[in-house]
Amino acid sequence: MDDRPAAGPLAGVLVADFSRVLAGPYATMLLADLGATVIKVEGPGGDDTRTWMPPVRDGVATYYLSINRNKRSIVLDLSDPADLEVAHRLAARADVMIENFKPGGLRRFGLDHDAVRATNESVVYCSISGFGSHGGAHLPGYDLLVQATSGLMSLTGEAAGTPYRAGVAVFDVMTGLHAAVGILAALRHRERTGEGQRIETNLLSAALSSLVNQTSAYVAGGVVPHRMGNAHPSLFPYEPLPTADGELIVIAANNGQFRKLCDAIGAPELPDDPRFLTMADRTARREELRPLLLAKLATRGAQEWFEILTGVGVPCGPINSVDQGIALAESLGLEPVVHPGDPRTAVPGIRNPVDYSATPPSYRRSPPALGADGDDVRAWLLAD
Repeated sequence: MDDRPAAGPLAGVLVADFSRVLAGPYATMLLADLGATVIKVEGPGGDDTRTWMPPVRDGVATYYLSINRNKRSIVLDLSDPADLEVAHRLAARADVMIENFKPGGLRRFGLDHDAVRATNESVVYCSISGFGSHGGAHLPGYDLLVQATSGLMSLTGEAAGTPYRAGVAVFDVMTGLHAAVGILAALRHRERTGEGQRIETNLLSAALSSLVNQTSAYVAGGVVPHRMGNAHPSLFPYEPLPTADGELIVIAANNGQFRKLCDAIGAPELPDDPRFLTMADRTARREELRPLLLAKLATRGAQEWFEILTGVGVPCGPINSVDQGIALAESLGLEPVVHPGDPRTAVPGIRNPVDYSATPPSYRRSPPALGADGDDVRAWLLAD
């Protein structure tokens, strides 16, 4: 299993990745970026995302490519005794095992937490599900279902229109982030005590946590949030506003920003208008304030206003396409695109979003072909 050695903070940590699709693979990619050795266990048909296309790169789904760099792939048919033995050996050696089968789904293979812990007491065992391991254990864990059932879709779309899903599987990604944080915390606990543990997370719990001010509005304020299009329930302006030639995101999230905005657009009297003195005032009277702002913004184009408002410290920006968003990051020196492994064969990906002064992420391997590392992994596991 030789490749460019990892030097990150998780170098030497072995992750047995029995997860598939998005939440688990996203978590394990983050761990792999930090130096962990991740062995991706796939069934004979491979991870579902290998077939989620278009778009593709050289015939491979870009969905799969987005979340599987720095990993090794081995194909194991858990119904085959020989393959199951390999899986057991991997689980017995792993520092971390992560899975997102339906709760209890690995028990029949002897790969549930209790069985793995019997041969590997210090393992950090992470389970991801859609709706938890109790009353929702039988429910399938798809992001779209959770966007609907958590309430997110009730908040997304025009006020009088149809509920919409977000343009990306936000709760899969957020659940993956929570899983990675949980794994790191459990590894730290093991470092101090020698004790492994099981951690669980699920898409619905991650969703309700990630809805932050919206779920708080209900549980703490007794208010059920509703769709408001691009408007914010607690801030105004904090949305796209039309200019002479297109929309521009304009944000005035405090009194100082509101005054700078009004001075810049030629309406210096508005911050002292008794109707608009506080954020609560401006939010409550947004339908009175909006036309006053729009009349001024209509005198110039979006790019001109962007330069003017940015120059005086008012947060604003264009509504970019994805390629324009990447171009913006490049222009700001964020170097968003990385090329893992051999430059001649590297599959471009998006950089890990955290910078470390001492232990930066590394990009050692492009996403593996199905079973690409099977022989090496088997030889290593069966060597003793």
